[in-house]
Amino acid sequence: MIDFEYHAPTSLDQVFGLLDQFGDDARIMAGGTALVIQMKQRLSQPSHVIGLRRVGDLDAIESTPEGLRIGALCTQRQIEKSRLVGEELPLVADTFRKVATPRIRNMATIGGGLVNGDPNQDPPPALIALGASAVMTSKGGDRVVPLEDLFIDYYETDVQPGEILTSVLVPHAPAGSGSVYLKFLPRTADDYGTVTVAAVVSKEQDGTCKDVRIVLGSVGVTPIRAKQAEDALRGKPLTDENIRAAAALVKDAVDPLEDFRGSAEYKTDMAEVFARRAVEQAIAAIPVGS
Repeated sequence: MIDFEYHAPTSLDQVFGLLDQFGDDARIMAGGTALVIQMKQRLSQPSHVIGLRRVGDLDAIESTPEGLRIGALCTQRQIEKSRLVGEELPLVADTFRKVATPRIRNMATIGGGLVNGDPNQDPPPALIALGASAVMTSKGGDRVVPLEDLFIDYYETDVQPGEILTSVLVPHAPAGSGSVYLKFLPRTADDYGTVTVAAVVSKEQDGTCKDVRIVLGSVGVTPIRAKQAEDALRGKPLTDENIRAAAALVKDAVDPLEDFRGSAEYKTDMAEVFARRAVEQAIAAIPVGS
């Protein structure tokens, strides 16, 4: 690993001052699980590392009328174990429970993971399916970015110079909806998924689909929202035939990279299979009477 100077500011004003002072020679570090690996592999070689651990008010989870505000420094284990998250956003709690191992989850943070831009990580599909947004803070104030728009390319996000992600806003799931996060793991339980899918489904009293959101991970350079499949199902009866037809459209939305977890063709086929299973399981999770 290259030599670098570590800074431990205690306020956002100090963070922004350091960013102004060192510019492109500085990198922000939250949990460090991604940055340290990048530095060891010399994929990132900052002269200055600005740690956020001592900055206050970035590790709280707060309930609001619209949903939960999750501080960027909240660890994945903290989110997994949070009573508020478990009660108000069970899909989020279940998703974070499936990330790597407890050792990783005890260090990795929600903010650090999101700005890293890894398209294979678990949380983004579920968060996007729920309509979450990231709060980007700079000296000029806050900018709210829908997570669906945060990811631009492989390990590239819409974080502007001088900005840091300070919190994530996650709306409540629609009333009477069902949701699920599926992770296809043909290797070890702590690995990235070959294909991941989050689905949130609500239905009308007559059984037709009121709304649906389907988001996939590990099958492209960013998380992918399968809008064509959603449009094909929305307003239609939630029959097996319609679900299968909608899931088939997912294959046109994904563009997976071939790696040791599977060929591009295999991942594409599994994206269809798991999108169908996710929709079916989300429907099964809709509360009785909804």
